[in-house]
Amino acid sequence: MEVELRHLRAFSAVARLHSFSRAAQELSITQPALSRTIAQLEGALSVRLLDRTARRVDLTDAGAEFLPHAERVLSTLGQALAAARRTVTLRLGFSWLLPDPWAQQAVSGFETATHTTVTLVRSDDPVQALLGRAVDVAVLRGDVTSPRPVRTVHLYDETRIAVCARQCALAERDRLDWTEVKEWPLVVNTVSGTTRPDSWTADQRPKQIVETANFDEWVETVAANRGIGIVPEVARHRTPHPALRFVDLTNAPPIPVSLIHLPDGPRTLIRRFLEAAVAAVPPECVLSHE
Repeated sequence: MEVELRHLRAFSAVARLHSFSRAAQELSITQPALSRTIAQLEGALSVRLLDRTARRVDLTDAGAEFLPHAERVLSTLGQALAAARRTVTLRLGFSWLLPDPWAQQAVSGFETATHTTVTLVRSDDPVQALLGRAVDVAVLRGDVTSPRPVRTVHLYDETRIAVCARQCALAERDRLDWTEVKEWPLVVNTVSGTTRPDSWTADQRPKQIVETANFDEWVETVAANRGIGIVPEVARHRTPHPALRFVDLTNAPPIPVSLIHLPDGPRTLIRRFLEAAVAAVPPECVLSHE
């Protein structure tokens, strides 16, 4: 039988911890499976590596001589894997204003855990960027039905807020109710915006819609007092514009924040990023999956 890395990892763990039970726990395997692995290694080498007693596990002379060589192999492999991973990147797509602080914590947690770099890719249409293989994972806001075979993971919901030009009459108010929006011209980003006419029932929809094609156009159109806008709360401190004024919005439905990916993408990296993304969800937010 050939000696495999699993044999070296098992032997190193038992030698370091002097315990089969603790080593099995560290390796996330059962103690009988660990015992079989050590027995396979000793059988392959035709030598006894460990002395087992009721209280302790110690190295034999042969085991003490073999241990540094085994650990050197494991160390060299770890260095090789780390070097390879530094050349790998995960491409994260977004349309505008990544959720804060979720994005920073998710990226940092993923990079620390995997030694893989996240490359941020801005696209006005994250779904098309994903389908075109320009990104591996994308942040998606709003109630958007993604086409097959795109998979969606709903992370949490953001609060909506209203925004207007400083010379707009709304700027004098402290708050605006969701049902009052219909009385104002509404500026919408038709490509990546989260608030559109169909966000209301037919009888509650704004009477006048001003369309823009991206976030920058949307900002400048609102600043020019062509209408009001509705965006996630994060825009209040992420969109510094001297001509804008943010107004609290009451009774507004929240904005879902999701991640989308393809089932045939880099599975391990995507799975690890989803784990980091879930771990970074603010504790006060309700978490769910689709």
